Amino acid sequence: PADSGDTAQERVRSAPAPITDVARLCVCDLLVAQCDANCCCDPDCSADDFSLFTTCSVPVVTGDSHLCRQKAAVYSLDVEANPPERIFKLIDQVNPSIFCIHATNYEQALYLKSPEIPTPENFDQLLDKFGGATFSAEPDSWNLDTDAQNPPDANETSRYEYGVPVQTEDAFLRLPSPVVSSWCSDANPAGFLVNQATKCIRSVSVEKCDSIQALSMLFYINSSILAVPKSSQMVNITVQSIAVQSLNGTRTLLNSSDVLRLPMVLDELCINAVLRVNYHITHTDTGEIIEAAAAFVLGAISKEALSVEQSFEISFTQEDAQPVPLSGNPGYVVGLPVRAGFWPQGYPFPAAFLTNKHSQLTILQSTSTQDCLAAQGARAPVLFGYNMVSGCKLRITAAMKCQPLAQTLLDVLKGQSFPEYVASFGNSQAQDVLDWMPITQLHISEQMISNTLQSSCQIPVSLGIEVKWTKYGSLVNPQARIVNVTATITSTTLKQLPSGRERIIPVTSSVVFTDISSPAEPSYKAWPTINIKLPFDFFYPFV
Repeated sequence: PADSGDTAQERVRSAPAPITDVARLCVCDLLVAQCDANCCCDPDCSADDFSLFTTCSVPVVTGDSHLCRQKAAVYSLDVEANPPERIFKLIDQVNPSIFCIHATNYEQALYLKSPEIPTPENFDQLLDKFGGATFSAEPDSWNLDTDAQNPPDANETSRYEYGVPVQTEDAFLRLPSPVVSSWCSDANPAGFLVNQATKCIRSVSVEKCDSIQALSMLFYINSSILAVPKSSQMVNITVQSIAVQSLNGTRTLLNSSDVLRLPMVLDELCINAVLRVNYHITHTDTGEIIEAAAAFVLGAISKEALSVEQSFEISFTQEDAQPVPLSGNPGYVVGLPVRAGFWPQGYPFPAAFLTNKHSQLTILQSTSTQDCLAAQGARAPVLFGYNMVSGCKLRITAAMKCQPLAQTLLDVLKGQSFPEYVASFGNSQAQDVLDWMPITQLHISEQMISNTLQSSCQIPVSLGIEVKWTKYGSLVNPQARIVNVTATITSTTLKQLPSGRERIIPVTSSVVFTDISSPAEPSYKAWPTINIKLPFDFFYPFV
């Protein structure tokens, strides 16, 4: 049945509360913590600033123009006042169009969802979902409800972020650590993605061994972890392994970790006391914890001991992430591969999909046949500190085309995906953007003159990589740090051979490491010199 006039008016009057507060919107506010000229909605502007304005650059601020009814912020200047003042009004604006939106009940349209970046693992899945001519977003609900009209608090999050304490059902995951002194404090929360290792001293009494919670395994695994903050989904902490340490320091790994070993007094010893706990947290790329495990080292405490040292460690690993081998910590170690990669468009840091599965800088690998066309794809890692030379031979005939030949030789020299960035240190992580430096690529052309050849062709014949490094840090234990990498492609000019003629061209790759460290200057050279004459009794009574 058709709505009556009163019902229609009542429905308009009960329109949902506006989601966007137009009084806080300001499209002309461009400067941070500064007043923008003639921007009447700028919250950084004072009354003195408004008195100098000549007009309001944005007189009306609204939200979604397609809504049937919404609030509008109107700004103007009262130039007749002395000094001139800004006038602000909040009015109700009605859309005259009959095609307007009564309520924004499509919940997914109210929030920005980060798009899923295609990878070799999820490409087929994304292709099946979005590869057709049309696809459906499959909204959760098309009904009018209060949840769509009242979005969640901006401070609440459905995923863990870096440094946020890992929450449990009662509080947070504890990682005991020394605070003021070396004594253990259980008030230190474990931060998400923050790898930590701590040591502290715990006061003990063998007679009360079984009643000290910090010595029991249950104290570290009895609270389940929240998969995401403020959620009801729990992740139990499982026992990964249990090792028993004797009084002389030897450790024995138990075959079964299913049985809990609680501390108890036996022959004036406190056995099964927790000496070390290693947490290992597995998470997804969206910040959700999916698995938690703990490895324990239990030991015995003698009756004479008044305290015991405990060690704690926590590490985080992303689900299905392949471990990347390091080449030093932090500086490069001679003989280990130089780490390199490229920066795909759309990624916030150098990608994990690098030059090869080991994320190394590579050059052409010499083969027994010395045939460049057969050597395509054979690569050798560039080892830090090792000068290297490799090469092959190319047999050129008159039937070969210039452009395909040049591209094939370039692939032989540089590989299928030559990296764009090199890690400064052996342990540089992909998210540490400042630790990655771009590779400088140069091209040099050489002329080869032949009276018997007719038309010319440019082909690359050599790749030279120069790695400049320096000693970084303390003189006692200097660390090798790469500061510059230059890759030079040298091309030569050939002319087309007559029919039936052949030519063999050598193709080479080389790597040179150059130490550009400045020699250490003796510190005494910087000491000032004072020319004064001391009194004869200055050192009295000493001679």
